[in-house]
Amino acid sequence: MGVKTLRNKNKAGFTLIELLVVIAIIGLLASVVLLALNSARAKSRDAKRIADIRELATAMELYFNDKGFYPTGTAGTLSAAGAPGNLLAPNYIGQVPTSPTPPDGSCAGANTQGGNDYYWAGTGGSGASYTITFCLGNVTGGYSQGPHTLTPQGIQ
Repeated sequence: MGVKTLRNKNKAGFTLIELLVVIAIIGLLASVVLLALNSARAKSRDAKRIADIRELATAMELYFNDKGFYPTGTAGTLSAAGAPGNLLAPNYIGQVPTSPTPPDGSCAGANTQGGNDYYWAGTGGSGASYTITFCLGNVTGGYSQGPHTLTPQGIQ
């Protein structure tokens, strides 16, 4: 009975240093995943903008085919209540699209109301043409970052 054995030497477990290293690695991986996710969100907003503009182009051409001219009205942010949105919906487009949020900020000062809205302007009162200005936050679908316009000739 005079001899005591130490049982803690054979006990399995992790040291504090090992746990801290594992936590640091998990934190690093989580931050990398979040950065990649934010990039994917920005790309999806730009893809939606391109799809919306193509849908608006189709609606404008359908309107032109029926009426012989493009919608006319006061220039401004494109909406269902204002021109040409109220002329297009629901006969030529199911719902007038709105730009996704949050804005990307790459077009501040452009004719897109802070870089995020779809801005419509008829060219003259004759309905011979139109422009819809929009902004892309990044290079998307072959289009460069920054402001772009949709006209009857296509996206520039």
